Amino acid sequence: MSSQLTESTSPQIDDLFRRARTYLEAPQLAELRRAYEFGADAHHGQRRKSGEPYIHHPFEVTCILADMHMDHETLIAALLHDVIEDTPINKERIAQEFGIEVAAIVDGLSKLTRIEFESHAEAQARNFQRMLMAMAADIRVILVKLADRLHNMRTLAALAPDKRRRIARETLEIYAPIAQRLGINTIRLELEELGFAALYPLRQRVIKKEMTKIRGNRKEIVDKIKDRIKRHLRLDHLLARVIGREKHLYSIYQKMKEKHLGFSDVHDVYAFRVMVDSVDTCYRTLGVLHSLYKPVPGKFKDYIAIPKANGYQSLHTVLFGPYGVPLEVQIRTSEMDQVAEAGIAAHWLYKTGDSAAKSAQKRVREWLRGILEMQQQAGDSQEFLENVKIDLFPDEVYVFTPKGEIMTLTRGATAIDFAYAIHTDLGNNCVACRINRRLAPLRTSLETGQTVEIVTAPGARPNPSWLNYVVTGKARATIRHYLKNLQLDEARTLGKRMLERELAMQESSLEALNQERVAATLASFKLDSMERVYVEIGLGNRLAPLVARSLAQVQPEQKPDDKRRRLVEPVGTPAPLIIRGTEGMVVNFPKCCYPIPGDSIMGFLTAGRGIVVHQPTCANVAEYRSAPDKWVDVQWANVIDREFSVELSLDVVNRRGVLATIATAVANGNANIEEVEISERNARNSNVRLLIGVHDRKHLADILRAVRRVQTVVRVIRRKA
Repeated sequence: MSSQLTESTSPQIDDLFRRARTYLEAPQLAELRRAYEFGADAHHGQRRKSGEPYIHHPFEVTCILADMHMDHETLIAALLHDVIEDTPINKERIAQEFGIEVAAIVDGLSKLTRIEFESHAEAQARNFQRMLMAMAADIRVILVKLADRLHNMRTLAALAPDKRRRIARETLEIYAPIAQRLGINTIRLELEELGFAALYPLRQRVIKKEMTKIRGNRKEIVDKIKDRIKRHLRLDHLLARVIGREKHLYSIYQKMKEKHLGFSDVHDVYAFRVMVDSVDTCYRTLGVLHSLYKPVPGKFKDYIAIPKANGYQSLHTVLFGPYGVPLEVQIRTSEMDQVAEAGIAAHWLYKTGDSAAKSAQKRVREWLRGILEMQQQAGDSQEFLENVKIDLFPDEVYVFTPKGEIMTLTRGATAIDFAYAIHTDLGNNCVACRINRRLAPLRTSLETGQTVEIVTAPGARPNPSWLNYVVTGKARATIRHYLKNLQLDEARTLGKRMLERELAMQESSLEALNQERVAATLASFKLDSMERVYVEIGLGNRLAPLVARSLAQVQPEQKPDDKRRRLVEPVGTPAPLIIRGTEGMVVNFPKCCYPIPGDSIMGFLTAGRGIVVHQPTCANVAEYRSAPDKWVDVQWANVIDREFSVELSLDVVNRRGVLATIATAVANGNANIEEVEISERNARNSNVRLLIGVHDRKHLADILRAVRRVQTVVRVIRRKA
């Protein structure tokens, strides 16, 4: 045995064995001892920042998991969780020594140390992404990771202040919410308290000092209320265990911060937990408490009938207590209390086939399935982390499908979030919704108890504006993924058209290109296919004339006249690009000059956006004068079947009903009003800004004539930048 093992005292391993012996068998304990010796040898000579032998850290992590009664494979993985990262030993060696499952857990916990990242934020996001993917394969990965983070937080004092704050912030933003999502209340509370003390030490000390001041008097009040509750329950022949508890410092701080309260407004809340023997007794206990103290209206929540997303079950009520202070009371069975404290770990901690523990497992699996779906659709690791953070703070609402099934959503969720929670295709094709059988806008925020039905249409597709009001990570990730792919498809089509047009001007075509020259061009651009070339051109990241010259082997100096013509005569060159209005997100019509069919137009390539179409008289065109190589010759198609926005400015007389009269005139002209803005010029006149949708200049002229016939309209003009 190595000196590393002798450095770590034998009582240490004996302490772990005392914890594990209560539920593990002799062969499993022997494997655990072998893993301890293996880890001690692997980490020989390594020390932590605090100066102690490194093996002490994985040992403490394993003790935390042993207290949770985790299986022996999880304990072995905990003892070896830093071996791949910090020693020459690889995953294959661990699999050979301790099995494939242990190796998979250890590998899932290893960081991406060999990849260079542009920033710590990117590194954190990538590590977190990998951890969650490993967690989806084996839930024990996250349990070891939480125990690892908990011990690191307990020993944070050995690190530099800036590193302490960074780790504490990460703990409060990611790991404590994960523990809450998995229902592991004991770990979550300690992570929050340690994170709070490290990130905001002064605030933590102030609140702790105030809590100490009031603790003596508070304990006396809590004991009196607790005795009274027990006495009244006994009178109704109800056996219960009643616990009075203090609010945790971090939860007090959160409440002060969120509700802008002073400490004196928060600490006068007394919290009690009542444990009984059955679900029926829970509801009977609730009745006794409501007869003892009056309930606060709107503060009752039944998490037994509708459990939280992490499987948590309990009855919550707030009562008007004695001394003028509210009482928070949770009523649950002993089994529910075990799941509330251990969460997903209750599956291992209580091998009783308990339905609540199985429910926690099932709900976590469903959450992880959604996480996997988000990961597949996220553009990058940081976007993925952002979406997961949204789902880690689920202040929930409970709504019903038309078939009566319960759906759990984040508070503030809309009908679109509901649609995506059911199925991606339902979200992509939704056009409207019915809430309690009444039609409602898709952006409507849902409330607990509502029945929601989604109306779909075959040709419908996600709207970019949805991103402004969806709140769930899955909906946000799916919409972004769809729009990103849609933009790429549109860019590919547009880019191909632009390249074909330029090649035609070089008296060539895509079919006539020399394949060796194509390969050389792709290599010079560092792109893998012509499809990617089309996308780059369509997005405005590459110029079609330069790509065409490279592909056709035409040097700029070979056609000086053509080059000069292109620079001085950007408009009216042969074969202009036809704008049909159906190009999607890669052809943009800006809000400065609002071009519509029939207007003279100019196109400008903008990186990442494709072609931006302006009118030649637009004030913003001036900034493009210095970059003639980015001008694109464009013209409207003969037939265009869509509406375009146009801005009108009306001077009107201040009279009752003037806006309604104008709206009627616009509607009679088969146009939609998109925006209205009114500003008063003087006591007699006002200015009305209208944004309306029209098909072309002729349609606009009809609208202008109709509006001018309104008696209260003094003047109407089309506004341009």
